[in-house]
Amino acid sequence: RSLVGSERCIRDGNHFVKGNCCWIDGKGIIMAAATDIGIDLGTASILVYIRGKGVVLKEPSVVAFDRDTNKIKAIGEDARLMLGRTPGNIVAVRPLRQGVISDYTVTEKMLKHFIQKALGRKTFRKPRIAVCVPSGVTEVEKKAVEDATYQAGAREVSIIEEPIAAAIGAGIDISRPCGNMIVDIGGGTSDIAVISLGGTVVSASIKIAGDDFDEALVRYMRKKHNLLIGERTAEDIKIKIGSAYKRPEPDYMDVRGRNLVTGLPKTVKVSSEETEEALREPTLQIVEAIHSVLERTPPELAADIADRGIVLTGGGSLLRGLEELISDKTGINTMTAEDPMTAVAIGTGKYVEFLVGYKDEI
Repeated sequence: RSLVGSERCIRDGNHFVKGNCCWIDGKGIIMAAATDIGIDLGTASILVYIRGKGVVLKEPSVVAFDRDTNKIKAIGEDARLMLGRTPGNIVAVRPLRQGVISDYTVTEKMLKHFIQKALGRKTFRKPRIAVCVPSGVTEVEKKAVEDATYQAGAREVSIIEEPIAAAIGAGIDISRPCGNMIVDIGGGTSDIAVISLGGTVVSASIKIAGDDFDEALVRYMRKKHNLLIGERTAEDIKIKIGSAYKRPEPDYMDVRGRNLVTGLPKTVKVSSEETEEALREPTLQIVEAIHSVLERTPPELAADIADRGIVLTGGGSLLRGLEELISDKTGINTMTAEDPMTAVAIGTGKYVEFLVGYKDEI
């Protein structure tokens, strides 16, 4: 045994193995050991999980670039603040739409930026990365994610479906012969799956999620109050007073936007009851998708779900009253995971650890 850096490593010939600090190659050069990373590549935000450290980064998946020079100006939170506020030559875009890559080059640069930022140091050895994708993606879309991750600096890439990652992250033992229903509501897609023995038995992926809640609120404000609001304002309404089910006491919020009649700035007082009306269509579409998956579920697994309940994950599951709405419409107890925002990222990271352990055993 020999001490290299700050950790104790086990020597095997000219190499040091088993230890996250470093190893020495045949020429006696100290090098940093590889890192295992799990990435929740979401439409609204990107989360990075590092083995042994947990979720180390959570930023919006937004990129701002200069159209004249084609250079990137900002990535993540800095770029999100520019949404709707940029001059003509600077464009703030979301390179992922409804869970899949819509702009390959920008996604690759964004991934590279976030991987380097999460690691916080230069690594000589490329990391092993697991990335999650919606359950309904095509092989072509899956290949695009894989290629972009390799280009961003991965040594090995594993693709995992979001419901599986969400179940692992929510603390469910998916290896047992027992039915578990996971509903992962992200920014661009909602994934519904019945999982048993480590695999998906029945699943559905619909392109209705958090972004559609925002769009529904924008449409409602335009129709009901003649007020034009941006997506950032709509997101604020959703977070502060958004509701999917009738509440005992309504909440209120002042919303600022542009009056479509006069063209001047205007402030309107909006209640949580109005948001319930605005969000009725997208929330009921999610409930219908859950219902269709339950209809296709084998009877033994359906009995397990009736007993164990439905688990919600993803940022969209934080919409108040969604648990009650699903319980009311399906008659099955519904609960939200302890930390729904990071469940998929944690599950993706733990999947990497599982694969590493599995390979070590072989």
